[in-house]
Amino acid sequence: MDDLTSQEAAVLGIIRDNPFAGQQEIAEMLGLARSTVAAHIVQLMQKGHVLGRGYVMPQPSRAICLGGAVLDRKYHAKQEIVPGTSNPVDSTRSMGGVARNVAENLARLGTQTGFISIVGDDEGGRTLMTYMRERGIDVSQMIISTERPTAEYAAILDPRGDLSLGIADMGIFDLLRPEHLDRVWPHLASASFVFSDCNPPAETLAALITRRRDARFRLAIDAVSTVKAMRLPKDLAGIDLLFMNIDEANAILGLSARETIDDALKAARGLQAAGAREAVVTMGAAGIAVAGIDASASFEAVEAKAIDMTGAGDAMIAGTLHRVIAGDDIHTAARIGALVATLTTESAASVHPELSEAFLQVHMHRLS
Repeated sequence: MDDLTSQEAAVLGIIRDNPFAGQQEIAEMLGLARSTVAAHIVQLMQKGHVLGRGYVMPQPSRAICLGGAVLDRKYHAKQEIVPGTSNPVDSTRSMGGVARNVAENLARLGTQTGFISIVGDDEGGRTLMTYMRERGIDVSQMIISTERPTAEYAAILDPRGDLSLGIADMGIFDLLRPEHLDRVWPHLASASFVFSDCNPPAETLAALITRRRDARFRLAIDAVSTVKAMRLPKDLAGIDLLFMNIDEANAILGLSARETIDDALKAARGLQAAGAREAVVTMGAAGIAVAGIDASASFEAVEAKAIDMTGAGDAMIAGTLHRVIAGDDIHTAARIGALVATLTTESAASVHPELSEAFLQVHMHRLS
């Protein structure tokens, strides 16, 4: 609690002992004016020590995910795709979005998770919120817009499950402005880890990164795509953990090499040199490179009997964050994240429906 003044610490101590204490009661106990106590409580909210009215105390280990919430449609080709003509497919609809997928994976693994995004005032938005609420994810800070429809993404997959073509309507995320951070800041500030994808506008990401420098939570960010990676500021200071694939990292750093895992390791170190505290750069089946605080290393991907690659990267992020929040170092956490990614590819869903901490433990032998 080094971020608190002595009076703020005293007010917080009383609130912890009696969450129902009124401002006048606290003022009399400390010999302060009621207006002074009210000002201290506002600061405690901004610093993440209380969550607002009723002085609800934050949980010690809590993740907030910020970014994309999308209705996903998948079209899995039954045979090799032939351009320019009709192709037979099997189709499914599911919940998607990088941040949303990460939030669901975290919740399934047992991390207390909140989710902040923007959806349309439509059936799709209501479906997304209900789905997440039923999985124990706090969606109380979601933004509902009448200006744009809920985001949608369609993926056309080849017979092996690899992405052949993706199309997206993500315009609603342009409405996720920096001022929205002010409204939800107590919930962000009270988290132990905040994860954001790069679906929000550049100025919103910049505001989040800047404000994080004076906050207690740790911040993780995923690039989403080479185009959206460019929304990040040149100075990556304020990002505790940055996730990218090799192409996204190269785009940020102005590099081109992508032949071996050593290229990914060089990119991870480059992201770290640009200001990120730690960085994870993936190369699909070629493996994962990690630039940690004390050392850099790479390791192989976990062998998979893949059905569908969609959501694997999001699962890797969630598995890594889950273990970092639990206290693992980044190298150990990223290896477990790689296992969660592999398990996800072995399911037809973007988030493995059986994922849990117990399910993960059953498969831990695959890391040896």
